[in-house]
Amino acid sequence: MKVGFIGLGIMGAPMALNLVNAGHELFVKTRSRLPEGIAASPATACASAAEVTRHADVVITMVPDTPDVEQVLFGEGGVAEGLAGAATEGVARKILIDMSSISPMSTKAFAQKINALGADYIDAPVSGGEVGAKAGTLTIMCGGDEAVFQRVLPLLQAMGRNITRVGGNGDGQTTKVANQIIVALNIAAVGEALVFASKAGADPAKVREALMGGFAASRILEVHGERMVKRTFDPGFRIGLHQKDLGLALQGARELGVALPQTAGAAQLMQVCTAHDMAGLDHSALVRALELMAGHELTPHQLAPR
Repeated sequence: MKVGFIGLGIMGAPMALNLVNAGHELFVKTRSRLPEGIAASPATACASAAEVTRHADVVITMVPDTPDVEQVLFGEGGVAEGLAGAATEGVARKILIDMSSISPMSTKAFAQKINALGADYIDAPVSGGEVGAKAGTLTIMCGGDEAVFQRVLPLLQAMGRNITRVGGNGDGQTTKVANQIIVALNIAAVGEALVFASKAGADPAKVREALMGGFAASRILEVHGERMVKRTFDPGFRIGLHQKDLGLALQGARELGVALPQTAGAAQLMQVCTAHDMAGLDHSALVRALELMAGHELTPHQLAPR
């Protein structure tokens, strides 16, 4: 397929490379410097999102937040501008796939506007971090029409493994918010357990090793527990972005009349990290907020500078 890709950050760049490696013709746009791997690939750099859209049959967006998606889609030089006159009798409709993590309600509104311009819309946020993006093993949660989903499934399979159409537009984003709630609470639980064990005098690395053999075992304990002990907080997935996602959860909860008390607590821990200039660290660094409150670091002799 001719594929457009807008947003080539930590996640977007390896996802785009996987599409190139799968044999798709790629047209790209990014706000910053073109990543080295993309620059060395056959991908064509474009001056605007509108130009990307004119060239591509399917346009993928992977940008940080709801306002960024809105700007890419409907701002000057955006996707909507590129869609002008694109709908032609007998020609397959163009498809927009938003793989960012944004507001479910805004997603529904964006989809309606894109549909009105004669194109189709799939929301397809991802989970799996930079490791999953590079390996092409992302979990992808999709919302949109079944027939449109089937058309783009080969593209999604080049980037992910666990790919599920949950329902209509917005349902993919709702699923991603639910995912971020679960991940945040698990990170907080692992952090609390290791801080508790360490302050009690136990070796947190050995505690983690022991827990991996029991009912407390989890992917978070395995990967992020190790990051906490080894102090490897280079992102993966930044605290600032996860904090944004929890904000979407709490905003949605207010609108729905749902109480999310544990989510609110995890969001406050991330706010502590942000207040101490750690928003750019991996979300496993949430343990630093717990350490600050406990006055105790898991492994002080290994503590890397922020």
